[in-house]
Amino acid sequence: MREVLEGSQAVARTVARCRPGVVCAYPISPQTHIVEALSVMARTGELRDCEYVNVESEFSAMSVSIGASAAGSRAYTATASQGLLYMAEAVYNAAGMGLPIVMTVANRAVGAPINIWNDHSDAMAMRDSGWLQLYAADNQEAADLHVIAFAAAEELGIPAMVCMDGFVLTHATDVLELATQEQIDGFLPPYSPTQVLDIDRPTTIGTMAGPESFTETKYLQHLRFLDAADVVEAWSDRFTEAFGREAGGLAVRYDPDTLDRDRSAPPAGAEDLVVVAMGSVIGTLQEAIAPMRAEGLPVRLVGISAYRPFPREALKAALGESRHIVVIDRALELGSGGVLTGCVGRALAGTGSRIHSVVAGLGGRPILEGSLRDVIARALAGEQRGLEFLDLKTGGVPVPPVGATEVAR
Repeated sequence: MREVLEGSQAVARTVARCRPGVVCAYPISPQTHIVEALSVMARTGELRDCEYVNVESEFSAMSVSIGASAAGSRAYTATASQGLLYMAEAVYNAAGMGLPIVMTVANRAVGAPINIWNDHSDAMAMRDSGWLQLYAADNQEAADLHVIAFAAAEELGIPAMVCMDGFVLTHATDVLELATQEQIDGFLPPYSPTQVLDIDRPTTIGTMAGPESFTETKYLQHLRFLDAADVVEAWSDRFTEAFGREAGGLAVRYDPDTLDRDRSAPPAGAEDLVVVAMGSVIGTLQEAIAPMRAEGLPVRLVGISAYRPFPREALKAALGESRHIVVIDRALELGSGGVLTGCVGRALAGTGSRIHSVVAGLGGRPILEGSLRDVIARALAGEQRGLEFLDLKTGGVPVPPVGATEVAR
């Protein structure tokens, strides 16, 4: 049944229907509505057979999640921004121990200066922590991706973040269709942990590893991550078959005329300009590109759904023969350029691609359709900078020279 819901409420209901055994909660904007809704469900009995744990910090939230998962429970938590950084030590520990915790990250800028609005700098700071990172383009995906995240994380033994843009999605209402309890029960296998702390069979998880074995443990983590792309894609395909709508995947190509998801191969010989982006800006790009397509301008849109593992082969397939790319980045590598741009550049090394980085929406600055159209038009005309800060207020601010950070492969 379709209903009007706030994004946070939709995520909370979906997480509850995934039957977590332990929910660890510490409030921080903009994810607070998620854990508040779960607390109400736990109190009223709608969320059954679950221990809802109020903790004193984000570090404790992840630490309790680690303990719960290691003891054999399906564990969930949520955080954002400084909270994610505060739990950083435990975030790495969860991955190193192979514990399939699922966490919602309501993406928010990291200070100083203090900022509570949206960009991707928080999750990007944890991009190499060993967690899956799935990014939602809208609130329907934000809810549905949690079902996929639990399934993929538990098959792989890798924790998973579902990233949804703070306020832009978490506090926005939309017409959504949530998976029912019966549907999720039929789709998500009962939790069957591969390692469990048991007083009758004592073991140690996360023990000391010296120089003689540390490289090998990281190599094994790396091998597991190489399997992750196929697993995430397989669960996304199963979700489509089971629920009749698409969610997740690796890299999503949008039909150039309807801008709906397109699972077909791009046209042979297509050399359009391709805009690559991640998160809720995809919706704004759809609105910006549609009239340009109607005018006959050769521009397409590809969305990254799985940032970790980074979908190199899926991205190449979505691009087809196009080698002129504009990446819309929501996080910045200081002194270098956009974070997503760097990953795209490495994926396309040796292909002769021209890749332009557009850093947009830092700290929640609005990303306007008109500004995106201007960027795309200049790129089509060959006038795009290598690195650009969208709608930068340049009064008294030095601007880098044209082409200073263009990624040319």
